[in-house]
Amino acid sequence: MIRDKRYNLFFYKKSAVAFLTSVLCLFSSVLFGQVTASIDSTTIKIGQQITFKVEVETDTTQLVVFPEGQTFSPLEMIESYAVDTVKKNSKYNLIKKYGLTQFDSGAYTIPKQKIVVGNKTFFTDSLQVIVNNIVVDTTKQGLYDIKPIIEVKKTSGNWLKYLLISLLIIGVVAALLWWFIWRKKPLTEAEQIALLPPYDRAKLALKKLDESHYLEHEDLKTYYSELTLVIRKYLDEKVYDHALESTTDELVTRLNLLKQGNQIDLSAETIKNIESILKRADLVKFAKSAPDVALAELDRNTIDAEIDHVKDVLPEPDEEEKLLDEQYRNEQAQKKKRKKMIITVAICVFLLLATIGGFSLKYGFNYVKDTIIGHQSKELLEGNWVTSSYGFPPVSISTPKVLKRMDANIPDELKQQVDITTFGYGSLIDKFNVVVATSKYKNLGENKIDVQQAIEANLKMYEAAGAKNIITKNEKFETPNGAQGLKVFGTLSMPIPGTSKLENGKYVILGFTAQNVMQQIVLTWRENDTYADQIVERILNSIELKKEESK
Repeated sequence: MIRDKRYNLFFYKKSAVAFLTSVLCLFSSVLFGQVTASIDSTTIKIGQQITFKVEVETDTTQLVVFPEGQTFSPLEMIESYAVDTVKKNSKYNLIKKYGLTQFDSGAYTIPKQKIVVGNKTFFTDSLQVIVNNIVVDTTKQGLYDIKPIIEVKKTSGNWLKYLLISLLIIGVVAALLWWFIWRKKPLTEAEQIALLPPYDRAKLALKKLDESHYLEHEDLKTYYSELTLVIRKYLDEKVYDHALESTTDELVTRLNLLKQGNQIDLSAETIKNIESILKRADLVKFAKSAPDVALAELDRNTIDAEIDHVKDVLPEPDEEEKLLDEQYRNEQAQKKKRKKMIITVAICVFLLLATIGGFSLKYGFNYVKDTIIGHQSKELLEGNWVTSSYGFPPVSISTPKVLKRMDANIPDELKQQVDITTFGYGSLIDKFNVVVATSKYKNLGENKIDVQQAIEANLKMYEAAGAKNIITKNEKFETPNGAQGLKVFGTLSMPIPGTSKLENGKYVILGFTAQNVMQQIVLTWRENDTYADQIVERILNSIELKKEESK
C-alpha cells in the first residue's frame, strides 16, 4: 500500500491466521524413489555457505530440468555447480549442487524445488536452516560510536562545460562585432582630407596638383580640370552652394549679385581673375585650346591667391551658425551610432535564429524550445540519476531523484498485521511521481497475497485524491533480473492544483509477491510528455528485486 504525503492511502486486508512454522526433515528426503534433495548442514553462521544437493535417477531417454535463478529465497544462491553424471547399470544418477547463504540470522526454510524429469514434475521437500550470529567478545573487540553522517557534494554535471562553451561563443561574436563595426578604424587618406576645413582642403588639393606630372606631359586638359575643380569646390562650400553644377557665366553672375547685395565683399579684380581662368579652362577642355605651360602655372598661382582673398572677405560665423554646425555634427554621429546598433542587433538576431534553426533541424523544435525555456521533466531526464535499494527485501531502482522515506499512516489495527515502508518523490498532482513500497505481513499463514486487490486499493487512492476517468490494462511484467509480477497501467484525469480542472495523465503500478512480502512500484506522469515517457521507460528497465526475507 502506498500513501503520498499529501493524500491518505487506503489499505484493506483480511485477517491472517497465525503463521505456521513446520520443522522439516533434517538431511534428505526421497521423492518417488527417483528424486532426492539434501543439505550438508542445517546450522551455519552468517555468510557461511551450505550446499544444497539434488540427485535424480533416470535413464538416458529422459530430459531433466533443474531449478535455475533465485528460487531458494529466503536464502540466496551464490553459485550453481555443473551437473555430475554417475552411471549405475542401465540408469544414470544426475547430481546437481547449489551454493546457498544468508546474511541475516534466524530460522529459514528452503522452499520446495521443482524438478522436471521427462513429462513428470517432482518437488523436493522443504528444508530448514538455522543461521546464527557470529559471537563477538566485547572484552577484546573495541566498540566505537556510530560515525556521523557525511554530506556528499553534488556533482556539477555538464553545466560548467556548457557555460564555458557559451561564453566562448559569445566572446568570439562580440570580438568580431567590435572589430568590424564598433572599432574606431584608422582613417584613410580620403577620409582624413574630408575632415579638413574647406580652405585647408583647397590648399592641399593645389599642393597635390603641383606634385602631379600633368604639365610635364603637357596634359593641359586634365590640369585645368583639376585646377578649376579646386576653386569651384571651395566656392560651393563657402560662397554659392551650386558652384559645381553652374556654368562659368552663371557662377560669375552669382558672384556679382552677392557682391552687389553686400553678402560677400569680393573685389572686382578677384571676380575677373576667377572668370578669366574658368573661361580659359573651358577653351582647353571643349575647344582644345593649348595655352603655354607658363600661363598654366600662372593661373595656378592666381587661383591660390584668390582662394586667400575669398577666405579673407568671408564673414565670421555667428553663434547660431556654430550651434547649427555642432547640431549637424551630433546628428551625424547619432546616425552613425544608430546604424552600428541596427547592424549589431541584426547580426545577433540572425545568429540566434540560425543557431535555433540548426539545432531544431537536428534535435527538433520542441527540444530546443524546452532547453531554452526550461522543462521540469527534461531536467529530470537529463539530470544526475541515482541508483539505490529501498526497503527490505530491497528493491533496486534508478530514479532522477533520491526517493525519500514517507509515512504510510496505516490504521493501528492494521499495524499488528503488516509493516509498510514507503519511499517516494513527488505526488499525484506533480508532473512526475514515483513511489516504492514494501509490505510485510506478520500473520499471513497459508493465505496468499492478492496483488490484484492491492493494486485496486491504489486505484481507489487515485479516486480519493480527485482522479477520474481511470482506464486500466493488465499484463505480466518481468524485471531484467527475472523477477515476475503484475503490471497495471493506463490513463487517468489528474486534478490541477488550485483549480477544478483536470488534465490527462498516465500511470503504471507494478506488484510483486514473495511469501509474506508484497513490493509495489507506482509511477504517475502527465500525458503527451515525451521526456516523462523516457523517464518511466528508464526506471522500468532498471528495477531489480532481491527476494530475501528473514524471520
